[in-house]
Amino acid sequence: MIELTILAVVLLAGVAAGIALRYREGRVRTTETAEIAGSRTELLSAVGVTEAVPTVLHFSAEWCGPCAAVRRVVAGVVADLADTVRPPRDVEIDIDAEAELARELNVLSLPTTFVFDAHGRERFRISGVPKATDLRSALAPLTVPEAA
Repeated sequence: MIELTILAVVLLAGVAAGIALRYREGRVRTTETAEIAGSRTELLSAVGVTEAVPTVLHFSAEWCGPCAAVRRVVAGVVADLADTVRPPRDVEIDIDAEAELARELNVLSLPTTFVFDAHGRERFRISGVPKATDLRSALAPLTVPEAA
């Protein structure tokens, strides 16, 4: 009887953990807008994240299946916002080629997508395949210049 109780507890814990992880996947989460420092700024500049326009940076790899879906979603949203005052830039990074940047940004799984504002600050982080509507709603306010 004790074995069945232990088995039931382990199964419930596993189901709860799976639900929690599934809930976070593909969701746009805001991040701290603290100023980025030193090597992080240099690494981001080297891959094309500059202080000119908002940037969607997504990490992928050849062997990553869901990364193809991220490419389509990001390309579609960036194309939709191409006529705005500050059109966003789409930057795709191969995690195998830019491992140092992935470590600096704490990328633990693929696909992972970041949204940077026009000042180069990380505004949003998305683990998994983002929903186009969520990405568009996160990115659209960044394409409008701030009031002086």
